[in-house]
Amino acid sequence: MNTATTHFSTYLGWSAAALAIPLVAIGVNLAKDRAQRQSVAIAMTGGDPAQAPALFRRYGCGGCHVIPGIAGADGKVAGPLTDLRQRVYVGGVATNTPENLVRWIVEPQSFSANSAMPATGISESEAKHLAAYLYAK
Repeated sequence: MNTATTHFSTYLGWSAAALAIPLVAIGVNLAKDRAQRQSVAIAMTGGDPAQAPALFRRYGCGGCHVIPGIAGADGKVAGPLTDLRQRVYVGGVATNTPENLVRWIVEPQSFSANSAMPATGISESEAKHLAAYLYAK
């Protein structure tokens, strides 16, 4: 191997390392942000986001809604449930608070008698798990 090849190989090695370090830092920051959002969502709702995927499937939420992180939840009937924590309103009618979101999930007609969202029979404690999941995403 000649000197130019050796220098070029060394340069490539250092370049790769220089790129890898910021990428690792970004990954660590994303993980911390995700964990912080989850902790806040749990504190706000009293729910457990880990229980939500099974509940979304049991109650058929993905038949109407797109739900982030839920396989097959690609409904086109109702609005997507992405970035819910950033919205001003729940269901377009109630201020976005954990209490209103849980109540909307349990009995949407209490906010809007003509709501297309059905009362599914979900309990308040189950709705808290869904709310925690949605606020954490």
